[in-house]
Amino acid sequence: MMKKSFLVLMLLFSLTLPFFAGCSGNQDADVHVFYYSYSDTYISSVRTALDKQLQNAGISYQDYDGNGSQTTQTEQIRTAVTKGAKAILVNIVNTGSDDAANEIATLAKDAGVPLIFFNREVSDEVIKSYDNCAFVGTRAEEAGILQGELIGEYLLANWKAYDLNGDGEISYVLFKGEEGNNEAIFRTKYSVEEANKKLIDAGKKPLKFYDSANKNGYLVDKNGQWSATAANEYMTTALTEYNTSNKNMIELVICNNDGMAEGAISALNAVGYNTGGNAPSIPVFGVDATDAAKSLIANGQMSGTIKQDATGMAAALLHLAQNALAERDLMTDTGEFTVDQNVRKLRIHYEKYVG
Repeated sequence: MMKKSFLVLMLLFSLTLPFFAGCSGNQDADVHVFYYSYSDTYISSVRTALDKQLQNAGISYQDYDGNGSQTTQTEQIRTAVTKGAKAILVNIVNTGSDDAANEIATLAKDAGVPLIFFNREVSDEVIKSYDNCAFVGTRAEEAGILQGELIGEYLLANWKAYDLNGDGEISYVLFKGEEGNNEAIFRTKYSVEEANKKLIDAGKKPLKFYDSANKNGYLVDKNGQWSATAANEYMTTALTEYNTSNKNMIELVICNNDGMAEGAISALNAVGYNTGGNAPSIPVFGVDATDAAKSLIANGQMSGTIKQDATGMAAALLHLAQNALAERDLMTDTGEFTVDQNVRKLRIHYEKYVG
């Protein structure tokens, strides 16, 4: 009998383990924070900053790792709402449509729990569907525009050094973090368009994607993880054909985030490029200004990035969470933030970073 009871307990433990494996913090917390993936470098920096700010404010909280699965994240949210969460902050996994966001908004609305989406944008319609719902994030196009400007300015200042084959054009590879995500879409679009504006205005030819057979003009992380691994694998493969020996070396690397930039740089290191000092190098640009990226820039292995303010995002989230816990309107005293007209969306601005 005891053996049977033990087996039942072990079975129950095994069924609940996947849920708790994605969690950290206080199970009876007031604020529950749902991250799309702990593995994302920038998201990790937001989590670190927000954890610290919540602790300093004396607010109990619970973190959850969606691990890239919308099903996992939605079930985590459902459980937290059922257990009496007083506020939920959601870095949603699936941004390809409103389906997941609408389901989460309905869960929160039905339970009367304040809901704050962040970082990965949801539509205005989702936010407006529940009067105790808001969003904290960036303007999707801003990072791409600033990155493109930075690339154009950098190339014009160093044209002869990076037009390696002297053909008057700069060939590039672009690593896209995810399909169907507005941040990735606009970073991909504007990074090239804005760089080309700078080049054309200066009498130079526009950028040329290294592989003429690729009509998209980018290589995407098929798992949607914006990962260093995906960029490293793509870059390693590309360098077997496009290299100095074949006189068609890729001359520029553009990445949707710094994690992918790190992966590309690792692949370049393996063939003797971008190792720092007097070693040969090509420009590599990312987005986020992570500590790792800042170090690579300081070491001369990376050319620049666009700062996404993790601490600023955490501060905005804390402010809204405090309003929620005090049962105030979410937008109370948000005058210090940039807020969209006619929708409850707070914007955190980007900045160029070259060290």
